[in-house]
Amino acid sequence: MTVTLFVPCFVDALFPRAGISMVQILERLGHRVVCPAEVACCGQPPFNSGYWDEARPIARQVLQQLKDAEAVVIGSGSCGAMVKKFYPELFAGQPEAALAQQVADRTWELSEFLVRKLGVTDLGAHFPAKVTFHDGCHGLRELGIKQSPRALLGQVRGLELIEMKEAETCCGFGGTFAAKFPSISTAMGEVKCNSALETEAEYIVSNDSSCLMHIQGLLSRQGKPLKTLHLAEVLNHA
Repeated sequence: MTVTLFVPCFVDALFPRAGISMVQILERLGHRVVCPAEVACCGQPPFNSGYWDEARPIARQVLQQLKDAEAVVIGSGSCGAMVKKFYPELFAGQPEAALAQQVADRTWELSEFLVRKLGVTDLGAHFPAKVTFHDGCHGLRELGIKQSPRALLGQVRGLELIEMKEAETCCGFGGTFAAKFPSISTAMGEVKCNSALETEAEYIVSNDSSCLMHIQGLLSRQGKPLKTLHLAEVLNHA
């Protein structure tokens, strides 16, 4: 099929290797991948801050770019939840209400698309390392994603998955939350980091680059050797 890959802002600007990995994974599976350059932001920052009127013009542009997509894949539980769960809410009672629901119905977070839509868990990856997984809030709580990324990691050769006690605990980023409440955000992030360090893993893996950016920033400032990687980068590692 033709897959329209929505590359989130954080990935596009700061973690391009994650985006490249997504493209290469989907192409190896035999799909045609298109990445509309006009789709730059899903509008989540103003939406989460309560500025729905300001979020709609941004979201309208996204809807227009995705309206004919056969399948929309997003390498982020956060942006995936925005399009799949919150666009119908944002456009309720608006002229775009039906279109928002249609696009939402065709939208998938990457791991869910691979496992539940395509029925694929083994991508032939080889990543000899100890890994622990962070469940991002939007992916876990809004999209119900829990088992798919673990099913994929379970098929990676040489990888040992060690679950941390605080796997489902918020890392404290939350987009604008980290900017408005930095002290609370940092304290929450330290809980996550300490839990990950207890596992003695070498990498924290997640579906969300934004969470990983926050976590890596705290780890680096503490001088800890633990590194972060997007799930797609692990799955693309040969």
